[in-house]
Amino acid sequence: MSVILDTPVAVRRAAMDLLARREHGRVELTRKLRQRGAPDELIDTALERLAQEGLLSEARYLESFVASRARGGYGPLRIREELAQRGLPRDAIEQALSESAIDWAEQLRDLWQRKFGGDLPKDVREKAKQMRFLAYRGYAQEQIGRLLRGASLD
Repeated sequence: MSVILDTPVAVRRAAMDLLARREHGRVELTRKLRQRGAPDELIDTALERLAQEGLLSEARYLESFVASRARGGYGPLRIREELAQRGLPRDAIEQALSESAIDWAEQLRDLWQRKFGGDLPKDVREKAKQMRFLAYRGYAQEQIGRLLRGASLD
């Protein structure tokens, strides 16, 4: 049985239920509330109030998302693109990535060692395979190339 989101209280409760599970960005939360049938004017009012109360924070959402994806082995290029697809402004994304204090070179090395055992590629085919995987995960070609040549990433 679905809940009807036709009052400010119902919309706020639905938004708080979503925020209780994990951090959300404003765009994502708006989309989810619309999918549940809430009208735009009630959504805007509810989200504005939640933001004023500090319960809805884009900065917290960005911080949480970057940390979560980095723990999953994803690099800054992939994370940046995923956040942009979620409707977040580029400058806020760049700030979150720079403030994350994540050592992306170390993350790349750890991912490579877990996936490929730390073995440098023996031929062109193996090198291409490793490069494709690491690029798909969101690491820069330059860093990947240095890693696979055995050079320092710093």
